[in-house]
Amino acid sequence: IAPMTDAVTVPSGYTARVLVAWGDSLTPEPHWDPALPMDEATQNHCYGAHTDGMHFFPFTVAGAPSSERGLLVTNSEYCDPPLVNGIKPSSTYATTALTLDMVRAQQAAHGVNILEVQKHGSTWVVNRYSPYNRRITGNTRCRISGPAAGHDLMKTAADPTGTEVLGTLNNCAHGYTPWGTYLTCEENWNGYFGANGAFTQTPLERRYGITASGFGYRWHEVDPRFDLNAPGNRNEPNRFGWVVEIDPWDPNSTPVKRTALGRFKHEGAQVVVDRNDNVAFYMGDDERNDYVYKFVCARKLDRKNQANNRDMLDHGTLYVARFNADGTGVWLP
Repeated sequence: IAPMTDAVTVPSGYTARVLVAWGDSLTPEPHWDPALPMDEATQNHCYGAHTDGMHFFPFTVAGAPSSERGLLVTNSEYCDPPLVNGIKPSSTYATTALTLDMVRAQQAAHGVNILEVQKHGSTWVVNRYSPYNRRITGNTRCRISGPAAGHDLMKTAADPTGTEVLGTLNNCAHGYTPWGTYLTCEENWNGYFGANGAFTQTPLERRYGITASGFGYRWHEVDPRFDLNAPGNRNEPNRFGWVVEIDPWDPNSTPVKRTALGRFKHEGAQVVVDRNDNVAFYMGDDERNDYVYKFVCARKLDRKNQANNRDMLDHGTLYVARFNADGTGVWLP
C-alpha cells in the first residue's frame, strides 16, 4: 500500500495545478496573508472557503462557446472557524471569546464565487481585473420570490415584508439553467443557528434539526440574526434552505431565493429539457431517510427570447418521488 501524502495524485501524463485557493484575491487588491487572521473586508474580495458545486459559463467567440475563456462559478460551502480567525490550537475555538468581527469574517468565507478564467498556453489563470468577478456571502442581500415570499413565517423584525434576506449559507451542490444562470443549493443551513438562554424546539424546528447549539460555530453568541431567542428573529431560519438563482453575467444583479423549488437540505438542482422544451429540475434532500424531488416549470423554454425565461422558477409544480418495494414509483405533486 502506497504511503499517504498531502497531495493530489493524477495518472501518468496528467498534471494537477492550483487554479485558485481560499484567500486568493479576485481583484487587483492584495491576496490574504495566511499568517494573519482573515477579516471580512479581505474575505469579501478573496476566494471563499471549501469549494463545492461549480459550473463553467463560456464566453461566446465568433458565435460559438469558447473553450479558453469563461466564468467559473463555485460554491464555498462552509469554513473552519479556527483557521479563519487564526486560533491555535484549533481545539481552543470552543472556549475562545468571540467578537462580531470574527463571525463576520466566517460568514464572508461562505457563499458563492464568480471569477473569470482564461487559458494561457496550457495553463488556466484567473483574470483578477475582470468586471464579472464578485463574491456572494453570508451577508449579501438576496431577494425572496415565489409562493413563500411575504409569508408570515418569512417575516422578521429586520424584514417585516418577508421578501429580503441577508446571505446564502452552506451552499452545496449546484445547478444551472438553460437561460444562463447559476443555481446554488442551501444544504445544512440549520447548523448556523443557536439560542442564548432557554430554548424549546417547535415541531418545524425539530423537523429541520434546529437546536440551541447548532454545529458549534457559535454565531448566535454575538450576532443576533442567528440567535433564535433574539426578539423578532425566530423566523430567520425559515429564510434558508432554498435554491438560489444567480446571474453571473450581471455583476449588479441580486441573488434570488426561488421558494417554488421547496425548502429542504438541497443537494443539487439538475435540469432536463425534453424534445418539446418542457423544463424540469431534479433535486435531492441530503438528509437521512428523506426524499427526491422534481420541479416542472409551468411554461416551455423560450429559445428565441431568453428574457421570457427569467421567472420560470417561480411558476410550476413541485413533485416528490414515492418508491414502491419493487423499484417502481410515482411522482406525487
